[in-house]
Amino acid sequence: MIKRISVLFFINLAAVSCCVAETDIKALTRDADRILRAGLRDKNDRIRANAIEVVSQTNQSELMGEVAALLKDPSIIVRFAAAAAIGDMNYTPATDQLKQSVKDPDLNVVLASNYAMYKLGHKKSYKVIEQHAMSTNQTVRANAAMLLGKLGKKESLPILYKIKDSSESTNTAAFNATESIARIGDEKIYKKIWTMLISVYADDRYMGAHAMAAFGGTRGANALITLLDDEIPEVRLTAAEQLATLGDRSGKTVVQD
Repeated sequence: MIKRISVLFFINLAAVSCCVAETDIKALTRDADRILRAGLRDKNDRIRANAIEVVSQTNQSELMGEVAALLKDPSIIVRFAAAAAIGDMNYTPATDQLKQSVKDPDLNVVLASNYAMYKLGHKKSYKVIEQHAMSTNQTVRANAAMLLGKLGKKESLPILYKIKDSSESTNTAAFNATESIARIGDEKIYKKIWTMLISVYADDRYMGAHAMAAFGGTRGANALITLLDDEIPEVRLTAAEQLATLGDRSGKTVVQD
């Protein structure tokens, strides 16, 4: 719930602000900030992890100290999210904490910590992620695929295609690889993503919207616009959200509705 409320509010604010009174925006901002801070301290580990993602996605730098402290959280998904957010935000004050996190007992957290270290300038950390990308542990494989895409290195394309095409990869790992290939900007993946957008399955269209936003550009935005009339509300809203991340306000009516 926190992810739905906070992410959609912050990311789509630019899309709808022209239609909302300034006083209303200030009230909504205070509410969203309160929800976000509460989420970082929630008893539910998934809410804490989602709150961390929101901090990163909406550039709430004043909360990064609290996020860094969650590198010691008892939950693996929270520690993973915290490490990834530190990398995304280039939060250098957490460097010493990351040096401890790269020794975490869980390999997923190790990968996220190495991702953050790479983003903070430790280039050798890339190899740690790459060497575990074809792990037989499918969660590790999926997370490695996602992190490689976020790093955006073209040299990752061969291993990402290998993950995408492997019969041993789960749907999540294959999708993460597809989205990462799109994020890196390989034109060959466009047709694959387009088939997701026209799938009869709503889940495919939902995931395809995220992948198409990662592809970006005019082609990506135009493809996303076709989902604004989708029969499933979650798909329409996701398309609007992803268009907003590309700076396109075409989905503002969907968001308001």
